[in-house]
Amino acid sequence: MSANAVVLLSGGLDSATCLAIARSRGFDCYCLSFDYGQRHSAELLAARQVAQALGASEHRILNLGLAQFGGSALTDTAIAVPVGGVQPGIPVTYVPARNTIMLSLALAWAEVLNSRDIFVGVNAVDYSGYPDCRPEYIAAFEQMANLATRAGVEGCKLSIHAPLIALSKADIIRTGSVLGVDYGLTVSCYQADELGRACGVCDSCRLRAEGFAAAGISDPTSYLV
Repeated sequence: MSANAVVLLSGGLDSATCLAIARSRGFDCYCLSFDYGQRHSAELLAARQVAQALGASEHRILNLGLAQFGGSALTDTAIAVPVGGVQPGIPVTYVPARNTIMLSLALAWAEVLNSRDIFVGVNAVDYSGYPDCRPEYIAAFEQMANLATRAGVEGCKLSIHAPLIALSKADIIRTGSVLGVDYGLTVSCYQADELGRACGVCDSCRLRAEGFAAAGISDPTSYLV
């Protein structure tokens, strides 16, 4: 029998590749997405399509309502999404505690599924400088998970898999292409319209476009202009 894995699936390029990797390793994948008050819902539609295309065993979308707190350009429309190019430091698109909250909910579902494996598509190479995408964060969360759960206490080690963490965006795209990911289904833009068309100028769009160019693979992204 295949083992179950919970996969965090945003609908973007990285999480789609992460799902494909988990499937290629023989896991039955249970995908978890979040309507957390982000600027658009196009990525959630993309997540549904990606989960179906890549053969997920189940896909659920949870409501978080992080927009009630704000504090990020992705959850507060009063804060503009930066469009001037990727800058050093932590950008205003960082959503406070987002990965910690999402991984915690993935951990809860993993326990219910008797799963020992959680996959997350964080990346520490071509990314926007988020502190919760670093290897030391993933290691710390895994340690906490094994301290805080019945499974961990009873000796069933829980693993947080971050298979993209040391890959460039180009290498992520090459990997996903080999595994059959249809990147035309994915939405990465921070401010895509209701049809999923990308702005082309936010940090996420720039990193995505640069990745396809560096990989030598045609960019299937639909842009607004």
